[in-house]
Amino acid sequence: MGLKIEYLNSFIKATERGAIGAYKFIGKNDKISADKGAVDEMRRVLNNLDVKGKVVIGEGEMDEAPMLFNGENVGTGKGQKIDIAVDPLEGTNFVAKNLPNSFSVLAIAESGKLFSAPDTYMEKIAIGQGLPTNLLDLDFSVEKNIKLLADASNKKVENLTACVLKRPRHDKIISSLKNLNVKIKFITDGDVLGVISVLDKSMNVDIYLGIGGGPEGVLAAAALSCLGGQIQVRLSLNKDDETRAKNHGILDLNKKYNTDDLIKGDVMFFASAITNGELVKGVQEKEGYFYTSTLIMHKQSKTWKKITNKHKK
Repeated sequence: MGLKIEYLNSFIKATERGAIGAYKFIGKNDKISADKGAVDEMRRVLNNLDVKGKVVIGEGEMDEAPMLFNGENVGTGKGQKIDIAVDPLEGTNFVAKNLPNSFSVLAIAESGKLFSAPDTYMEKIAIGQGLPTNLLDLDFSVEKNIKLLADASNKKVENLTACVLKRPRHDKIISSLKNLNVKIKFITDGDVLGVISVLDKSMNVDIYLGIGGGPEGVLAAAALSCLGGQIQVRLSLNKDDETRAKNHGILDLNKKYNTDDLIKGDVMFFASAITNGELVKGVQEKEGYFYTSTLIMHKQSKTWKKITNKHKK
């Protein structure tokens, strides 16, 4: 069946308004207010859309967020039944400190087709389109994965670029990459952008690897699924996390999930920039209008486009 094509125009409003809601707090060192601004605006739009929406990845599971939480129903209750994954403010630190690459992000899929990841850590490895299916594996060494990727891409190892979240837990991965002379693009937050950077040739990233947020892994998988990219993930859990995972119906805590395990069927992905970024420009304010720029993807129609819209203040 797929998602209704008109949803491309409907759901873009949710991330646009989310970006505008957070924009007002850029550089104010107030992460909580910035996040609330994004959540309030996004939720208002979602509740006015003619869908039977259910949030399967939402705000602050561990913090018991009052809005856009896992399991919340949104929309008017009319129209198609869908699953929704949201991160109204991806990169709270970036907004608080006026740094680049913060986004308001949302993905939708048909009901029951979006993996409901617990709010835990997740191992991830991701590559772009046009490569053999299931090329890489989390259980392979960094060296083996890099050499497999180089061969499949017809590149020299030293001409590959890896994106890695700069954290002490990745020191071993970073050491292996340096020993191979692989170029490294470090990010400090926002690993949804880090993962989907493998899709955009202008960002010159061949592989993303490391441990980041579980919900963010599914959001990124939605984007990869739209364009034929690949991701493999596995939950990285402590004892408290294990209970949380089981509450999501996950029984095999060591299972590896590929793109098609996380996203089944049709999917749409939307990311509106708040601060300026490498993919699209952030919110601009000029002559009584807000200007928003959004990356839009749709699997079934093979859509990949960047749109700028203006909104009255």
